[in-house]
Amino acid sequence: MLDALTIVIFPALMAYAAFSDLFTMTISNWISILLVAGFVVLAVLLGLPASVIALHLACGLAVLVLTFALFAFGWIGGGDAKLAATTAVWIGFDHLAEYGLGSALLGGLLTLAVLQFRRLPMPNWARARAWIMRLHDKENGVPYGVALAAAGLILYPETRIFLASLGV
Repeated sequence: MLDALTIVIFPALMAYAAFSDLFTMTISNWISILLVAGFVVLAVLLGLPASVIALHLACGLAVLVLTFALFAFGWIGGGDAKLAATTAVWIGFDHLAEYGLGSALLGGLLTLAVLQFRRLPMPNWARARAWIMRLHDKENGVPYGVALAAAGLILYPETRIFLASLGV
């Protein structure tokens, strides 16, 4: 049962966050809340030491401080700030640098793709879809939650909580 929870909780919530950001340009607070709560519950059930759980929560808090500063300057969205922080809870300090680099690289590729997409004329069928037009609108930002989620999912199999579920 713990194996199933490990395979489902984080990936499902990250996929939902990515699609939510892509389709609506928002990442709901409940996703971040469930990510943190899910980590704590799963970590306790897997028997991770309290010190390890505390370090993972501290990692999330450190990223939250940094990303909220970026949000305050208007450089990233609030949902992106919270998603990066809650992902950091799962990733931990062990993989935080890799997560930052992966998010930056994937975010750069995503940004280039969106900028190229915005140069294209929209066919009539696409004009009827609000999410496509929102993504195409040059006044809107880039759904960076897609890159944040992808980077987290790539690193997830290397994390302590995932390895703990395998007995490693």
